Amino acid sequence: MQSISPRLKKIFDYADFDTAIIMNPLQMDSNFLYLSGFYNGIFEMSFIIATREKIVLLTSILEYGLAVKQKPKEMEVIQFNGREEMSKILRQYSSGKIVAVNEEFLPYAFYKFIKKTANPKKIVDAGKAFDMAREIKSTDEIENIKRAVKITKAALESIESDFVNGTTEKQIAAKFDYLMMKNGAEKTAFDSIVSFGSNTALPHHMPGDTKLKPNNLVILDVGAKYHGYCADITRTFIYKPDKKSLKYKRMSDMYETVRKAQALGLEMIRPRIDGMDVHKAVANYIDHAKNGIYKGKFIHALGHGIGIDVHDNVALSLVHKPIKEGMVMSDEPGIYINGFGGVRIEDDVLVEKNRGIFL
Repeated sequence: MQSISPRLKKIFDYADFDTAIIMNPLQMDSNFLYLSGFYNGIFEMSFIIATREKIVLLTSILEYGLAVKQKPKEMEVIQFNGREEMSKILRQYSSGKIVAVNEEFLPYAFYKFIKKTANPKKIVDAGKAFDMAREIKSTDEIENIKRAVKITKAALESIESDFVNGTTEKQIAAKFDYLMMKNGAEKTAFDSIVSFGSNTALPHHMPGDTKLKPNNLVILDVGAKYHGYCADITRTFIYKPDKKSLKYKRMSDMYETVRKAQALGLEMIRPRIDGMDVHKAVANYIDHAKNGIYKGKFIHALGHGIGIDVHDNVALSLVHKPIKEGMVMSDEPGIYINGFGGVRIEDDVLVEKNRGIFL
């Protein structure tokens, strides 16, 4: 496993605190995964204590063996037995110091517990320092995302054989998740989105009992997770197209417009350009395509960061924020017409020195 020292250094390069306490109440905080490198285990009620010099993991007997098996050499793993022992270790590293917690993740009850138990001088938010550290992906992180993308795309290449009259969105979602696991995914990066027909006009439609019919749009917005890192890919299909119908011509035209919009986005993505400028250019292209018939029909951000979280960091195209070399982000334009259907094409982009490339 890669040394965690560079990650620790990156975090404290942006830190205004002495110690970070990253706690998992009932599920794993992605910042816990970032610092530990763990991708196996639940680590419920476990703590990472990070200082500029070291990382200490406090965990229970349930997770101790997994922690020792996966830990980097720089990490100290301590098995605590009971609240008093845990409290003593927290105070050792935190008493009288400025302590940071992930305020967006940590429930208020546990915030109060840390405040009372650790006896810090002050509690601040660790979120910004972790966000800044996680923006630029390391070689290992990029390789994990590439593998997740490869697994997802392989499943997408196979799934069309399961498109048959009368199959439901739920059935396709279940089969797709199986294909990803079969291809090497640890889990899905998020709940797979599968939509048929007019449901494709709803970007976050969850699979239901809608049945597949000929000459229908089909959207799969899906992603595998590999070694803790996500893919996020969307493909739009036209099932058994009736190429003589006006409906097909409309669907085909929507698809071609979105395809060209995505190509424009990729062409613009490069270091130092403002992410909002890329979004505006793509939205403007869609608004003016075909004499403006799709004006206002692109209703979400063009891109967001991708990493441990499928929406890693901010929506890069909805704030004034420069794109940086080493980022991984989505390029996902769409057109959505209520009552008719939608088209979305999404790929994951690695920002290189002078350009963006699809993974």
